[in-house]
Amino acid sequence: MADIFREVDEEVRRDRALEFWTKYQNYLIGLAVLIIIATTGWRAWDSWKIRKAEALGSRFQTALNLEREGKAEEANSALKDMFEPSESGYAILARFKVAGTLGEKDAEAGAKAFDALAADPKVDPVLQDVARLRSAMLKLNGPDAAETRRRLEGMAAAGQPFRHTARELLAVSALEAEDYDAAGKWLDMLVVDQQTPAGLRQRAEALLGLVTTGNPATP
Repeated sequence: MADIFREVDEEVRRDRALEFWTKYQNYLIGLAVLIIIATTGWRAWDSWKIRKAEALGSRFQTALNLEREGKAEEANSALKDMFEPSESGYAILARFKVAGTLGEKDAEAGAKAFDALAADPKVDPVLQDVARLRSAMLKLNGPDAAETRRRLEGMAAAGQPFRHTARELLAVSALEAEDYDAAGKWLDMLVVDQQTPAGLRQRAEALLGLVTTGNPATP
């Protein structure tokens, strides 16, 4: 008797499955086709991205090789050709390289190039901070030194990723301005911070010793 009920139950399920397929087969087939198309498209797009990244990497390396060969203008031109699309990692690296080269010749122009990187929302926040530091290095001895120091103070706060470099820059700037109290404050923050890199802490300790004994030295 149990076998009869089981056979009837299976027959009912088959009838329902057939009815469901007959009613929705077009939708199911369409969904399957969409999944196949989407998967194929994603793979094609991913493959295109990889090829594009490899091509940009090769172009970036070529520009570096030109620079090593003493062909600075050609290297700079090759790097500028990579600026678009700006969201590309290599395009951003190229912009950093060009800004650094420009800063060696013209501090103000180099600082502006780094400021543009720092203000670009397409640039990763960590790299934006790097750009701000590079800009500050070029501006500390310029007419906007006071504003630059103010911005650096925000980056020197506890918990900021580049606080150690910012504190060192502020200490150096204070020493150059013969503001030994400020220099001592920033150097002391470097010394007491347990996460300060060893080499940087040693430099800070040496300079702090000179400051506190009344014998400041020009870094």
